Amino acid sequence: MAQCVQSVQELVQDSFTPMVAVLCSETAERMSRKNRLSFAELLRPFCRLTSEGHIRDPNNVLQSVKGLRISVNGLCPSLKPPSSTLTPAQRQVLHHIVLSSQPQEGAVSSISAGDYQLSFSGTTPWFEAYREAFLQTMPSSEHEFLNHYLACLLVVSSSETVPFEQFLKLSQEQHQIQHSGEYSSPKWFIPNTLKYYVLLHDVSQGDDHRAETVFEDMKQKYGSQGCYLLKINSRSEGPSDQDQMPDPWSQYLHKSYLHSPVSAPPPISVFFANSTKEHKRLTRGSAACALFPGVTSDTPSQSLDTAALPQLSACDTSRRASDSITSGAPGGHGACLTLNDHDRIRQFIQEFTFRGLLPHVEKNIRQLNDQLVSRKGLSRSLFTATKKWFGGGKAPEKSVAEPKSTTGLLYPPEAPELQIRKMADLCFLVQHYELAYSCYHTAKKDFLSDQAMLYAAGALEMAAVSAFLQPGAPRPYPAHYMDTAIQTYKDTCRNMVLAERCTLLSVDILKSQGKYAEAATLLIKMTSEDSDLRSALLLEQAAHCFVNMKTPMVRKFAFHMILAGHRFSKAGQRRHALRCYCQAMQVYQDRGWSLAEDHINFTIGRQSFTLQQTEKAVDAFKVILEKESQQTATQQGAFLREYLYVFKVSEGLSELPLPCIDSSATRVYFGPERRPAEGEKQAATHVSLDQEYDQDTATMWCQLELQLVCAANKGAAPSAFQPAQYCLHSQTDNLRRPLAVLQGQSNPHTRGVEEPLKVALSLSDLTLLWRFTADGDEAVLSNEDAPTALVLSCFYTLCNVCIDLCFCAGETLLVRGRQELKIQGLRLNQTKEEKMSVRHGRDERLNPIVTAPMPSWRYGVFFLHFPSALLCGEIRKAYIEFCNMSSVGLRGLRVVSTHPTFFTFGSSSSPHTPDTPVTPHSAQNCSAYKTVVASEPQQPPHVLVAAQDFLQPSSIISIPIEGGILKPGASMQLPLWLRGPDKEGVHEINFLFYYESTEKGGKISHRVLRHTVFICSSRSLSVQASACHTPRPVPSLTTPCPSRCMLRDSGVFQSEAGVKEFHIVQVSSCGQRWCLQSCINPSYHKEWCLSSRERAKLCFRAVQCRAPPDAAEKYTFADLNLASERVVSSATPCGDFFFRCCEAQTQSPAEQAQTLELDLHLIVLWKAFVVEDNKQLILEGQLHVALQNVGQKSTEPQSLDTADMMLLKFRSEPTPPPAAPKLDLSDLLRTNLSYPESHNHTFSSILTRAFLGLYLWSQRRVFCCSEGADPCTLFSWVGKSQYRLVLSPEEVLCLPLRACFYSAGVYDLSSCRVLVRPIQSDAPPESVHSHCPALIIINNA
Repeated sequence: MAQCVQSVQELVQDSFTPMVAVLCSETAERMSRKNRLSFAELLRPFCRLTSEGHIRDPNNVLQSVKGLRISVNGLCPSLKPPSSTLTPAQRQVLHHIVLSSQPQEGAVSSISAGDYQLSFSGTTPWFEAYREAFLQTMPSSEHEFLNHYLACLLVVSSSETVPFEQFLKLSQEQHQIQHSGEYSSPKWFIPNTLKYYVLLHDVSQGDDHRAETVFEDMKQKYGSQGCYLLKINSRSEGPSDQDQMPDPWSQYLHKSYLHSPVSAPPPISVFFANSTKEHKRLTRGSAACALFPGVTSDTPSQSLDTAALPQLSACDTSRRASDSITSGAPGGHGACLTLNDHDRIRQFIQEFTFRGLLPHVEKNIRQLNDQLVSRKGLSRSLFTATKKWFGGGKAPEKSVAEPKSTTGLLYPPEAPELQIRKMADLCFLVQHYELAYSCYHTAKKDFLSDQAMLYAAGALEMAAVSAFLQPGAPRPYPAHYMDTAIQTYKDTCRNMVLAERCTLLSVDILKSQGKYAEAATLLIKMTSEDSDLRSALLLEQAAHCFVNMKTPMVRKFAFHMILAGHRFSKAGQRRHALRCYCQAMQVYQDRGWSLAEDHINFTIGRQSFTLQQTEKAVDAFKVILEKESQQTATQQGAFLREYLYVFKVSEGLSELPLPCIDSSATRVYFGPERRPAEGEKQAATHVSLDQEYDQDTATMWCQLELQLVCAANKGAAPSAFQPAQYCLHSQTDNLRRPLAVLQGQSNPHTRGVEEPLKVALSLSDLTLLWRFTADGDEAVLSNEDAPTALVLSCFYTLCNVCIDLCFCAGETLLVRGRQELKIQGLRLNQTKEEKMSVRHGRDERLNPIVTAPMPSWRYGVFFLHFPSALLCGEIRKAYIEFCNMSSVGLRGLRVVSTHPTFFTFGSSSSPHTPDTPVTPHSAQNCSAYKTVVASEPQQPPHVLVAAQDFLQPSSIISIPIEGGILKPGASMQLPLWLRGPDKEGVHEINFLFYYESTEKGGKISHRVLRHTVFICSSRSLSVQASACHTPRPVPSLTTPCPSRCMLRDSGVFQSEAGVKEFHIVQVSSCGQRWCLQSCINPSYHKEWCLSSRERAKLCFRAVQCRAPPDAAEKYTFADLNLASERVVSSATPCGDFFFRCCEAQTQSPAEQAQTLELDLHLIVLWKAFVVEDNKQLILEGQLHVALQNVGQKSTEPQSLDTADMMLLKFRSEPTPPPAAPKLDLSDLLRTNLSYPESHNHTFSSILTRAFLGLYLWSQRRVFCCSEGADPCTLFSWVGKSQYRLVLSPEEVLCLPLRACFYSAGVYDLSSCRVLVRPIQSDAPPESVHSHCPALIIINNA
């Protein structure tokens, strides 16, 4: 339960106060109205005594009365019997009291319960105001006397002609009201009501001497203790001094409606009656509206029954009408009163209480005590008797017998039981709680024995309260008395008003004792459907009880807060309903209670919208729509429809919650959109928004750009170099503000867009909003209202996205709003402070700096006839076109690639470069090579070429521009030769183009353009080469001079690719020491044609180069054509690709020539015939073979599939144990094969002799096995071709072999094997040597 300002003792004492009625003459009432107050209202702020009073009990024991407050009300008689329920007018007053009371600013309590942190209002002033007003609106009842009047003030003005006649008239009127029996209310405590005579004197206008004279006469007639002279209005009403005087009456004015059964909020008709019984009607709806600003015109009006009104005096009716009118006006109360007048009024109340009221009460207590003693024959003092019967420490009974019937029993006024109750009430009102408890306890037993349940419940209630209020707490608080009283009021008597009063008192008492659980149970039991306002207030207090327990029950607090908010909403208390839901939301938020969260947020949104708090309503609905909900599609549609309606009627709100945009996934692109390919013309890919980010790829582009910048700045990059970023996202470096060129507008693209609801939405007219600030100008431009022209060199911020959201369900709702783009930087995690806290860095991707114009290749770099698939080594000619689409010239055009061997622009410095055709169409049917008509000289043409003519100083290629500058609007076209990679598979090839502006001084020094292509390379030819010495006809162990090489070509291509056959059209050589001299195959000058899976061998004779002395650094190109045309291998593109492939190796060709024995490079040129679209195409290509040493075969390029398969080894093979050193038998035995170089024959039969020489170097004996037969060769070994023998140390043997050939050609005799093992070993023989190629030429005779 919320904390109250008053203590429980003060609350109970203020709830049950002595009642005093007021009857004023018309003149006296008019005197009070000068202060815009009735006389009763004039006294109300001063009705609490500031000093201590005393009375004596029946045993003559002095009892003190502290802080007594009396209740002074105007006398308003009524003919209607009192009701056990509140009237509609009283309910309306309570409704407005609660409505006008709101939480106090700063009165917020915070508690921690587990992982819950709650903040709520620590006090509930609306509940306290409701409780106070409710307790003061309690109707008078027959079973108790607490609300009956004890005294009556008769007020007459000193300006009356005959004041005593007015006193007599008022006294008679009071007597008539009390004893005539016509009026059901008000009720009077005792028949002999105290009448106190007050002479009201106006100091500013009246005669002081006359007033004193009249007052002296009053003392003589009524006694000095029964009258009083009250002086007021010490000054005339002056507007200048109004604001300086305090106004203590404002907080008491609403209570004037609580005590009058004929007074009610608007509009109510009040009647005036004069002595002739003429009635005048006065409507005071405006006054009530001024008093209760929350009342609206749709409040049902409450009218009085004219026939039920009594005949009252004119002064009384006019007084009450003026009460209604004057009390309702706000401000300006007590304008004619001074502070001395305030003191006089306060002194009057004390004099009346101490000299009139308390003695009157004491006298009646004694009389009642004597009557009860005499009637029941008890001891002289009822007090001593009850004390002897019950004892001071005796606990009350624990139970109450069930009633026999629910019908109430009415006692006559003279009944002893009522006299005991009346005495108990008198003792209670003057704070004599011990005697009151004894009387209540006695009356309770009598009422229960008579089955008078209403009387018994009242006695139980007040007995429990008296026991609690007794000083020193002689007995425990009998909570079961209160429980029984509440149950009796509620179930037996059907009186919810009394049950509610009993509950309110008991709850405060239990709360003061820390029994919050019992208090919450009582509050929850009192909730019902007959009063939503009462149920809401009690449920809210029960929630506060749960949270104020020693161990706070947070979830029960939230649940009952929601119930209270629901009842507040039904009662029309929307502000309090909204507050309850907001406080409950603290418990359910982000706890997994998604359905409960949706209900609470939906209710908060509705209540906020009803209260015209549109921002809060929109925020509540946004929470429902932004989170992933478990609601059905129908319910989500209802939520969305409600939100869109609120959003549409709201003004000044434009932020939409849907669709959900993940701002961190925003990508910002600086540049043109990607242009699709147009036929053979394909634009550069550059960067796109949908491109996935890869750290390795980003590093690769950065390295390529760094190479270009270093090449443009004489080998060193500038200190302020930063790699260009054209697409910014969450994984890029966004600490610096990016630079953007004016022509390349920024196009933000939010990728993290999702619609969490199950309802279809339609988005349209998406617009990006921006703010723009120029250098040196504080004005901010924006496109939110109208398009604005940009200014150069400025700050440009991307702030919002403007969206049209359409929802169709029954009716179409179209709203236009925006969503903020707020990006949070990466979390900082470098220093210790950053690791211990959560800090985020900057993210400037939405704040670019627009710079001056730069050259732009927007849609201006095109590739023509660029293939997507090539054969390995295939040469294809394409074209590249550069178009300057900007207004600024460009220069310094360069390009770098990850595969420099893939392309070439040709060598402009070489005299062997062919002429470039003007247009691509003129070269469609031409060869990519430079060809000449083949002649048949004895020796092939030799050409000396320097490597520097084809090689760049680095991997950077400078693209020539005519005049060095590509002017604005100009374009140029260059040929581009491509060569298929040597490895089959899919290759990703990246190009990075670099260029600079002709205008210097800009913030951007250069720009780059990216292009990525994927080339699928297929198998073509597999070439292996080896070199051997020229054999001598006599077997010898000496080393011959190398002068012969052999090529082995294999057609391993797939026939499904459409390639019919390959033709080897030329073999060229390049080297500084050796060159090809001639082809020694018998079928020379014949194209060698290979189909799929076919093999062929070519044999050439190589001789040493005869270069002049000044050509030491040059290479000799020798071309041996096998077709009708000869390809100039020393020209572009053949020479370019040859030198690029050599440059890609570990050592340069010049360095290899110094370390290698042979260093001969072969270039195999081929043609392939492909059928595509029923057309036969001719493809060209070249393969490179390097012969480094004699007797060593060239390596074959490895396919990508083999390399990729290595990635599938998830588990490493176990490392084998180290083996013992093995004897190398090749070091023990040397072999040499001797045969003639060539042989001529008619092929009727041919046998050629060969000799195999064996020489053992070691001192150990070995077993040798020689085999000459090899089924894979194209000839046969005949005769004895296998020998088994033992070779002694340093022994030389010569073994004869014979071979049979079937046709002319070049044959390799190195197929024979020699197997050796030591004589003492049982291991199988091992091959000790693999011979170099042993080529023999067989010619036709």
